[in-house]
Amino acid sequence: MKVLIIEDDPLHRSYLNEAIRAALPECNGVLEAENGGTGERLARDWKSAHIVMDLQMGQRNGIEAARTIWKERPETRILFWSNYSDEAYVRGVSRIVPAGAVYGYVLKSASDDRLKLALRSIFIESQCVIDREVRGMQQKSLGNTNGFTEAEYEILVDIALGLTDRAIAQRRNLSVRSVQNRLQQLYVKLGVYQPAGSQDDDSRFNLRARAVAVAFLRKLLNHNALERAEADLSAWLVRQPHNRA
Repeated sequence: MKVLIIEDDPLHRSYLNEAIRAALPECNGVLEAENGGTGERLARDWKSAHIVMDLQMGQRNGIEAARTIWKERPETRILFWSNYSDEAYVRGVSRIVPAGAVYGYVLKSASDDRLKLALRSIFIESQCVIDREVRGMQQKSLGNTNGFTEAEYEILVDIALGLTDRAIAQRRNLSVRSVQNRLQQLYVKLGVYQPAGSQDDDSRFNLRARAVAVAFLRKLLNHNALERAEADLSAWLVRQPHNRA
Protein backbone atom coordinates (compact mmCIF):
# COMPACT_ATOMS: atom_id res chain seq x y z
CA MET A 1 0.00 0.00 0.00
CA LYS A 2 1.20 3.48 -0.93
CA VAL A 3 -0.31 6.62 0.60
CA LEU A 4 -0.31 10.03 -1.06
CA ILE A 5 -0.17 13.17 1.08
CA ILE A 6 -1.47 16.39 -0.51
CA GLU A 7 -0.64 19.26 1.84
CA ASP A 8 0.96 22.65 1.22
CA ASP A 9 2.54 23.07 4.67
CA PRO A 10 5.89 21.19 4.86
CA LEU A 11 5.64 20.74 8.64
CA HIS A 12 2.19 19.23 8.30
CA ARG A 13 3.44 16.94 5.50
CA SER A 14 6.22 15.73 7.78
CA TYR A 15 3.78 15.13 10.63
CA LEU A 16 1.41 13.19 8.37
CA ASN A 17 4.27 11.11 7.00
CA GLU A 18 5.21 10.03 10.53
CA ALA A 19 1.58 9.40 11.51
CA ILE A 20 0.95 7.27 8.42
CA ARG A 21 4.03 5.12 8.98
CA ALA A 22 3.10 4.66 12.66
CA ALA A 23 -0.58 3.86 12.02
CA LEU A 24 -0.14 1.75 8.89
CA PRO A 25 2.68 -0.81 9.04
CA GLU A 26 1.15 -2.17 5.81
CA CYS A 27 2.28 1.01 4.04
CA ASN A 28 5.40 0.53 1.90
CA GLY A 29 5.68 4.04 0.53
CA VAL A 30 4.52 7.62 1.11
CA LEU A 31 4.27 10.13 -1.73
CA GLU A 32 4.00 13.88 -1.10
CA ALA A 33 2.48 16.74 -3.09
CA GLU A 34 2.55 20.41 -2.12
CA ASN A 35 -0.69 21.39 -3.88
CA GLY A 36 -3.81 19.98 -5.46
CA GLY A 37 -2.51 20.10 -9.03
CA THR A 38 0.61 18.09 -8.22
CA GLY A 39 -1.52 15.75 -6.14
CA GLU A 40 -3.83 15.04 -9.07
CA ARG A 41 -0.84 14.20 -11.28
CA LEU A 42 0.75 11.89 -8.70
CA ALA A 43 -2.59 10.19 -8.00
CA ARG A 44 -2.96 9.57 -11.73
CA ASP A 45 0.63 8.43 -12.32
CA TRP A 46 0.78 6.13 -9.29
CA LYS A 47 -2.90 5.12 -9.35
CA SER A 48 -3.01 6.09 -5.69
CA ALA A 49 -5.99 4.56 -3.89
CA HIS A 50 -5.19 6.04 -0.46
CA ILE A 51 -4.89 9.81 -0.02
CA VAL A 52 -4.66 12.24 2.89
CA MET A 53 -5.49 15.76 1.74
CA ASP A 54 -5.70 19.28 3.10
CA LEU A 55 -8.68 21.35 1.93
CA GLN A 56 -7.31 24.87 1.71
CA MET A 57 -4.18 25.17 -0.41
CA GLY A 58 -2.79 28.08 -2.39
CA GLN A 59 -2.61 26.32 -5.75
CA ARG A 60 -5.73 24.26 -6.49
CA ASN A 61 -7.62 23.48 -3.31
CA GLY A 62 -8.45 20.07 -1.93
CA ILE A 63 -12.08 20.01 -3.04
CA GLU A 64 -11.17 20.63 -6.67
CA ALA A 65 -8.36 18.06 -6.53
CA ALA A 66 -10.62 15.47 -4.89
CA ARG A 67 -13.34 16.09 -7.47
CA THR A 68 -10.87 15.33 -10.29
CA ILE A 69 -9.36 12.30 -8.54
CA TRP A 70 -12.76 10.79 -7.76
CA LYS A 71 -13.97 11.44 -11.30
CA GLU A 72 -11.04 9.43 -12.64
CA ARG A 73 -10.97 6.80 -9.86
CA PRO A 74 -14.20 6.82 -7.78
CA GLU A 75 -12.93 3.95 -5.60
CA THR A 76 -10.13 6.14 -4.19
CA ARG A 77 -10.23 6.53 -0.40
CA ILE A 78 -9.59 10.07 0.77
CA LEU A 79 -9.09 11.41 4.27
CA PHE A 80 -9.63 15.18 4.36
CA TRP A 81 -7.45 16.70 7.09
CA SER A 82 -8.36 20.32 7.66
CA ASN A 83 -8.43 23.25 10.07
CA TYR A 84 -11.94 24.09 8.97
CA SER A 85 -15.42 22.76 9.73
CA ASP A 86 -17.23 25.72 8.12
CA GLU A 87 -20.47 24.90 6.34
CA ALA A 88 -18.98 26.05 3.03
CA TYR A 89 -16.24 23.40 3.26
CA VAL A 90 -18.55 20.68 4.58
CA ARG A 91 -21.05 21.27 1.77
CA GLY A 92 -18.21 21.40 -0.75
CA VAL A 93 -17.00 17.96 0.28
CA SER A 94 -20.50 16.46 0.54
CA ARG A 95 -21.30 17.53 -3.01
CA ILE A 96 -18.39 15.64 -4.60
CA VAL A 97 -18.29 12.33 -2.68
CA PRO A 98 -19.19 9.49 -5.07
CA ALA A 99 -21.92 7.07 -4.05
CA GLY A 100 -20.49 4.35 -1.85
CA ALA A 101 -17.11 6.04 -1.45
CA VAL A 102 -15.07 5.49 1.72
CA TYR A 103 -13.75 8.79 3.00
CA GLY A 104 -13.07 10.79 6.14
CA TYR A 105 -13.03 14.35 7.42
CA VAL A 106 -10.82 14.91 10.47
CA LEU A 107 -9.86 18.27 11.91
CA LYS A 108 -6.21 19.14 12.43
CA SER A 109 -7.02 19.86 16.07
CA ALA A 110 -7.77 16.15 16.59
CA SER A 111 -5.38 14.10 18.74
CA ASP A 112 -2.61 11.92 17.30
CA ASP A 113 -4.57 8.82 18.32
CA ARG A 114 -7.70 10.11 16.61
CA LEU A 115 -5.81 10.69 13.35
CA LYS A 116 -4.18 7.25 13.48
CA LEU A 117 -7.54 5.60 14.17
CA ALA A 118 -9.04 7.43 11.19
CA LEU A 119 -6.21 6.29 8.92
CA ARG A 120 -6.72 2.64 9.83
CA SER A 121 -10.52 2.85 9.74
CA ILE A 122 -10.61 4.38 6.27
CA PHE A 123 -7.67 2.69 4.54
CA ILE A 124 -7.76 -0.76 6.17
CA GLU A 125 -11.27 -1.33 7.54
CA SER A 126 -13.18 0.54 4.80
CA GLN A 127 -15.13 2.65 7.29
CA CYS A 128 -15.97 6.34 6.92
CA VAL A 129 -14.76 8.58 9.76
CA ILE A 130 -16.24 12.05 10.23
CA ASP A 131 -15.33 14.25 13.21
CA ARG A 132 -18.26 15.00 15.49
CA GLU A 133 -18.06 18.75 14.83
CA VAL A 134 -18.10 18.15 11.08
CA ARG A 135 -20.94 15.64 11.37
CA GLY A 136 -22.98 18.21 13.28
CA MET A 137 -22.43 20.73 10.50
CA GLN A 138 -23.46 18.13 7.90
CA GLN A 139 -26.72 17.52 9.74
CA LYS A 140 -27.33 21.24 10.11
CA SER A 141 -26.85 21.77 6.38
CA LEU A 142 -29.45 19.15 5.46
CA GLY A 143 -32.28 21.64 5.75
CA ASN A 144 -33.54 21.69 9.31
CA THR A 145 -35.03 24.86 10.80
CA ASN A 146 -31.62 26.41 11.47
CA GLY A 147 -29.94 25.26 8.29
CA PHE A 148 -30.46 25.65 4.56
CA THR A 149 -31.85 23.28 2.01
CA GLU A 150 -29.64 22.58 -0.99
CA ALA A 151 -32.04 24.63 -3.13
CA GLU A 152 -31.73 27.63 -0.79
CA TYR A 153 -27.97 27.31 -0.72
CA GLU A 154 -27.84 27.31 -4.52
CA ILE A 155 -29.85 30.56 -4.56
CA LEU A 156 -27.45 32.07 -2.01
CA VAL A 157 -24.49 31.22 -4.22
CA ASP A 158 -26.27 32.60 -7.29
CA ILE A 159 -26.93 36.00 -5.70
CA ALA A 160 -23.32 36.09 -4.48
CA LEU A 161 -22.30 35.63 -8.13
CA GLY A 162 -24.49 38.60 -9.07
CA LEU A 163 -27.22 36.79 -10.99
CA THR A 164 -30.64 38.41 -11.39
CA ASP A 165 -33.88 36.65 -10.44
CA ARG A 166 -34.54 35.92 -14.10
CA ALA A 167 -31.07 34.47 -14.66
CA ILE A 168 -31.37 32.30 -11.54
CA ALA A 169 -34.75 31.04 -12.75
CA GLN A 170 -33.24 30.11 -16.11
CA ARG A 171 -30.23 28.41 -14.54
CA ARG A 172 -32.21 26.44 -11.94
CA ASN A 173 -35.24 25.67 -14.15
CA LEU A 174 -37.59 27.59 -11.88
CA SER A 175 -40.19 30.28 -12.31
CA VAL A 176 -39.21 33.80 -11.28
CA ARG A 177 -41.87 33.61 -8.56
CA SER A 178 -40.27 30.44 -7.15
CA VAL A 179 -36.88 32.16 -7.07
CA GLN A 180 -38.37 35.12 -5.20
CA ASN A 181 -40.07 32.80 -2.69
CA ARG A 182 -36.78 30.99 -2.02
CA LEU A 183 -34.99 34.30 -1.65
CA GLN A 184 -37.52 35.36 0.96
CA GLN A 185 -36.98 32.11 2.88
CA LEU A 186 -33.24 32.66 2.64
CA TYR A 187 -33.50 36.22 3.97
CA VAL A 188 -35.61 35.02 6.91
CA LYS A 189 -33.12 32.29 7.85
CA LEU A 190 -30.22 34.75 7.60
CA GLY A 191 -32.10 37.25 9.74
CA VAL A 192 -31.98 40.05 7.17
CA TYR A 193 -35.65 40.15 6.13
CA GLN A 194 -38.44 42.04 7.87
CA PRO A 195 -41.90 42.44 6.33
CA ALA A 196 -42.62 45.93 5.04
CA GLY A 197 -44.35 48.07 7.66
CA SER A 198 -43.17 45.98 10.60
CA GLN A 199 -41.57 47.63 13.60
CA ASP A 200 -38.17 46.27 12.62
CA ASP A 201 -38.46 47.22 8.95
CA ASP A 202 -35.18 48.81 7.85
CA SER A 203 -34.88 50.07 4.29
CA ARG A 204 -31.22 51.05 4.69
CA PHE A 205 -30.05 47.65 3.46
CA ASN A 206 -30.01 46.05 0.04
CA LEU A 207 -31.25 42.60 1.01
CA ARG A 208 -29.18 40.69 -1.58
CA ALA A 209 -25.94 42.38 -0.57
CA ARG A 210 -26.78 42.05 3.12
CA ALA A 211 -27.56 38.34 2.76
CA VAL A 212 -24.21 37.68 1.10
CA ALA A 213 -22.38 39.67 3.79
CA VAL A 214 -24.10 37.75 6.59
CA ALA A 215 -23.39 34.45 4.82
CA PHE A 216 -19.67 35.26 4.76
CA LEU A 217 -19.72 36.28 8.42
CA ARG A 218 -21.47 33.01 9.32
CA LYS A 219 -18.98 31.07 7.15
CA LEU A 220 -21.69 29.72 4.89
CA LEU A 221 -19.64 31.06 1.99
CA ASN A 222 -15.91 31.46 1.50
CA HIS A 223 -13.41 32.22 -1.24
CA ASN A 224 -13.03 28.58 -2.30
CA ALA A 225 -16.78 28.05 -2.52
CA LEU A 226 -17.21 31.09 -4.76
CA GLU A 227 -14.20 30.14 -6.86
CA ARG A 228 -15.82 26.77 -7.60
CA ALA A 229 -19.19 28.42 -8.18
CA GLU A 230 -17.67 30.92 -10.63
CA ALA A 231 -16.14 28.06 -12.64
CA ASP A 232 -19.51 26.24 -12.71
CA LEU A 233 -21.25 29.47 -13.77
CA SER A 234 -18.77 30.05 -16.60
CA ALA A 235 -19.38 26.51 -17.87
CA TRP A 236 -23.15 27.09 -17.73
CA LEU A 237 -22.89 30.38 -19.60
CA VAL A 238 -20.91 28.73 -22.40
CA ARG A 239 -23.74 26.22 -22.88
CA GLN A 240 -26.41 28.92 -23.27
CA PRO A 241 -27.79 29.29 -26.83
CA HIS A 242 -26.88 32.99 -27.24
CA ASN A 243 -23.20 32.14 -26.55
CA ARG A 244 -22.98 29.58 -29.34
CA ALA A 245 -21.57 30.44 -32.73
